Amino acid sequence: MPSVVFFRAPLWSRWAGLLALSLLLTVLIEALRLPAGRMLGPMLAGILFALAGAGLGVGRWPFLVAQAVVGTMIGAGIDPAIGRDLLAHGPLFAALILGVIAVSAGLGWLLARWRVLPGTVAVWGSSPGAAAAMTLMAGACGADARLVAFMQYWRVVLVVLTATLLGWSAGGTLPPPVAEDWLARPGPAFGLTLALIGAGLLCGRWRGLPAGAMLVPLALAALLRDGFGLRPELPPLLLTLSYALIGWRIGLGFTRATLGHVARALPRVTAAILLQIALCAGLGLLLSGLIGVDPLTALLATSPGGADSIAIIASTLPVDLSFVMALQTLRLIVVILVSPRLARLIAGRFDRPVPPERP
Repeated sequence: MPSVVFFRAPLWSRWAGLLALSLLLTVLIEALRLPAGRMLGPMLAGILFALAGAGLGVGRWPFLVAQAVVGTMIGAGIDPAIGRDLLAHGPLFAALILGVIAVSAGLGWLLARWRVLPGTVAVWGSSPGAAAAMTLMAGACGADARLVAFMQYWRVVLVVLTATLLGWSAGGTLPPPVAEDWLARPGPAFGLTLALIGAGLLCGRWRGLPAGAMLVPLALAALLRDGFGLRPELPPLLLTLSYALIGWRIGLGFTRATLGHVARALPRVTAAILLQIALCAGLGLLLSGLIGVDPLTALLATSPGGADSIAIIASTLPVDLSFVMALQTLRLIVVILVSPRLARLIAGRFDRPVPPERP
């Protein structure tokens, strides 16, 4: 059995195997001109290793560092004009954010009503936020973190795959390869990068601010660039490693024990997630038609998360990254504020034990 081999193998050899498979899949994905290959390759490799029982996982601190790096990358690329766009279309953006949340809450309500999952799990699992943040908050609110993590990360996988294929079919492929100096010595601006990562780690320790490790560097990098003309330096090796850590965190979260626990609910949960993606895509097309933003940008902006994964995909496609992340970040903040109340409301009506299936 593969799991027996993995469990007997030394830890370093399991990580080496995961790294080798991740590199192979990344090369294949980028050879197909698909975006986000540096996250997709490790994510797919992580899923395969997790289901084979490799017993690997990305710790909280490396994951927080990766989120801080991605947040810094997003903030450094935000266009100051996005603030004017948000003010000009404030009511529309607010309606779209609330629309995505309403779609997600409605699907969570249906899953709870049909007793596919407990009410708190259904709400938190359907919440369109950063997967790690939603899982953390769900556990703090008394929900089954295993089931919430499964729903969140399974949705991330489906969103990543559909967004990637959508970008590919729309002509949004990787730009022509450029020579990257992987061993170049960082310049003075790298000190600013380290400071932003440090700020993200400090805020990531505070559980009252989910996704703070990404949001704080994002906000600070945007303010420093727009207000003082300072732009952090992000070496290719640091970005690639951060993408890999996020991909591994998602993929390795799919343990066989978790999948076995939710196997009976998998078809209905998958159908609900695909419906959620389709309804959010409909809102994206509505946004595109109303204000003239290109459809791919609008679809990514209204995609049901997670924000860090969408950021990586958007950064490799010909879309307005500032626009995408403005809506994603604003929605994440609203979700953090309203999800606990929604979970309590729905759980109060539907949280009863799910009966076992008859043999």
